[in-house]
Amino acid sequence: MRPITKLLAICLVAGVIVAGMAFPFAGGLGLLSNDASDTVNATSSDLAAGQLPGVTTVTDNQGAPIAYLYEQNRTPVSLQQMSPAMRGAIVAIEDRRFYEHDGVDWTGTLRALVTNQSAGSTQQGASTLTQQYIKNYQLYVTAQTESERLQATEPTYARKLREVRVALQLERQLAAGRTKQEAKDEVLERYLNIVFLGNNSYGVAAAARTYFNTTPERLTISQAALLAGMVQSTTQFDPVRHPQAATGRRNEVISQMLGQGMISQQQAQQAASDPLGIVQPLATPANGCTGAGNAAFFCKYVVDYLGEAGISSEQLNRAGYTIRTTLDRNAMNAMQQALVGEVPAQQRNVADVMATVQPGRDRHRVVAMGANRVFGVNGDALQTSYGLPWEPVNLGAGSTYKIFTAAAALQAGLGINYQMPIPPDGYASPIYRDGAGNPFPVRNAEEGLAPVLSMTDALAQSPNTGFVKLMETTGVAPVVDMAVRLGMRSLAEPGPDGVSIADTVREQNQGSFTLGVTPTSPLELANVGATLGSSGMWCPPSPIEGITDATGAAVPVAEQPCEQVVDPALADTLMTGLSKDDQPGGTSAAAAGANGWNRPMSGKTGTTQNNRSAAFVGFTQQLSGAVITFDDSSSPRTLCAGGGDSPPFPCSDGNLFGGTTPARTWYRAMNPVFAGLPVAPLPPTSPRYLQGGTNEQVPEVIGDQADDATAELRDAGLQVQVVQVGNRAPAGTVVGQNPRGSVLPDQVITLQVSTGTVPSPPGVPTGPPPLAGGVPGAGG
Repeated sequence: MRPITKLLAICLVAGVIVAGMAFPFAGGLGLLSNDASDTVNATSSDLAAGQLPGVTTVTDNQGAPIAYLYEQNRTPVSLQQMSPAMRGAIVAIEDRRFYEHDGVDWTGTLRALVTNQSAGSTQQGASTLTQQYIKNYQLYVTAQTESERLQATEPTYARKLREVRVALQLERQLAAGRTKQEAKDEVLERYLNIVFLGNNSYGVAAAARTYFNTTPERLTISQAALLAGMVQSTTQFDPVRHPQAATGRRNEVISQMLGQGMISQQQAQQAASDPLGIVQPLATPANGCTGAGNAAFFCKYVVDYLGEAGISSEQLNRAGYTIRTTLDRNAMNAMQQALVGEVPAQQRNVADVMATVQPGRDRHRVVAMGANRVFGVNGDALQTSYGLPWEPVNLGAGSTYKIFTAAAALQAGLGINYQMPIPPDGYASPIYRDGAGNPFPVRNAEEGLAPVLSMTDALAQSPNTGFVKLMETTGVAPVVDMAVRLGMRSLAEPGPDGVSIADTVREQNQGSFTLGVTPTSPLELANVGATLGSSGMWCPPSPIEGITDATGAAVPVAEQPCEQVVDPALADTLMTGLSKDDQPGGTSAAAAGANGWNRPMSGKTGTTQNNRSAAFVGFTQQLSGAVITFDDSSSPRTLCAGGGDSPPFPCSDGNLFGGTTPARTWYRAMNPVFAGLPVAPLPPTSPRYLQGGTNEQVPEVIGDQADDATAELRDAGLQVQVVQVGNRAPAGTVVGQNPRGSVLPDQVITLQVSTGTVPSPPGVPTGPPPLAGGVPGAGG
């Protein structure tokens, strides 16, 4: 009975094939319904217009590749970019009548049917290149699930029949308005771009690079024959794992090319004698940001940034985009050398991270970002895929936040020359409380500070008590609002409970905000400098110069618009107010001097409680950068800064400050970059923000009698309190006034009034009162 069964099967399938042959002329004799015919038409149309998954290339600002993103390693190229040997080899071994049939080789199909049915197994294939293209397209483009991939390759006659009909329809569509040669070339190009050739290589361009580190137009006869032979089985004929089998299969292809007159006897002999020539290791491009070297963190920021702009990572891995970024390779290299030079990558518990942004009135370009840690996902404590340079550091950035308090004070009416009272250590501010709500004394890290400092000097010397007291007058909420406006946008993002950090700080009136205890993004901090360096124009820190798709067309990127967040004169004046940090007496002066910094800049250091983290932000109108050094372990500890060849390390009595490792990293990274830039002066200042707002000016009453001075100030609508001080000036004379110049709303003016005598030191007799004239009062 078995021969009869085989004969019946052959007759049945042969009938199906004959019906299929009639398809171009009679619509398939009704073998498929109208719905099925519609499906065939839709499928062939998709095949004719569809785009193949490709490799997205991420480049630096000069167009040099830094990373490749892909699901399938494929670079589509035109048929003219493929060598004649490659085109001939694939036709010779897979479909020798390719240029003769209309998508289906009926003669070959019948022969294969009889052979396979007689043998009881698959002995011969009959799929044309057109049919193989259809199967590959459904497998590598259309199918999204494992079930769909299995359906695309299921060994059933139903699938083969659908494939036959789609192949016929596809070639008819492609032939419309073209010659048959042109239509066939189109199919061949599509096939050679989609076919899988092993070792993560899709299409001949990727395979040429992977196996031979060459381009498809340079493929030789022997190389092309090897690739064409692998189509039958990329596993069995893998030239890396099975070189002998691959050689035999290659030579079989060469023999077919010779037999079909594609090459001469001499060419065939030479090609068959060539070594396989596979490069070791295979030249497969690293997939993803892990292959971007020291630009890996930047690459990951690009992917995340585009995700927020609506371009998903799945889209990036298939679309074949070219993404030109803002990365400056020279700046990146200098930054990385500075980061690992200050804190080696293998130093446990100490992360050193940095980001730089170019100011601008229309865009803020991210120039570089990096960390001493290696970007990776292998679980090593010294590797991380967390976005260290742009994600918030939970330990905070310390006194860099005094920038926001100063800006809020200028906005409220004070001037940068405002004389700030600096309460001694242990000042108990009404807005600085512990977790239980009890007053908590604020202390200064520095000793011997003057009792009064200009805001400029206070920014350079960074007294905690002075800025907490300043925030008593500005209010906490305006300082928080200023931080968000200038660039700390993540503070305003709702948390899991829908409440932002900014909301919490405002609601709880947290006086500690000015001391930088909240989570801080190094990139956002650098962008604050860029906002001030752009005369108060905030722009999102963008890593994108432009994107083109596989056809070269521009791909739009939705970015937030720039905003003028403060008066340009305020921003420019504040830059001047921050210009003493690198000068003698400034908290980063030692780091600046050690690195030979010699140009105007604005900067601010910061250190958090217990020295678990420290920061430095420095900027000009050309470039802004921020560094945060912190314990990146799960249980942060106090850090010591080290020195010389000794990197920072966990210790019991910390001495890590913003002026140590963070500032040294900044100057070390920035010096090479600024060396190629002209020296830029600080921006001009405004009298409004130097001395304070016109309506908030405080009458100068030093030297007046207390009663007259009090009356004058109260007539100006100001609140006054009088304190008696020992002084040689005539009794009742005002010898001190705070504040002078300008005052915040509801701020009390304190007048120091002379008693006319100076108390003698213990054991020294008291002499007669001095003559009139005395010495200048404090606060002058």
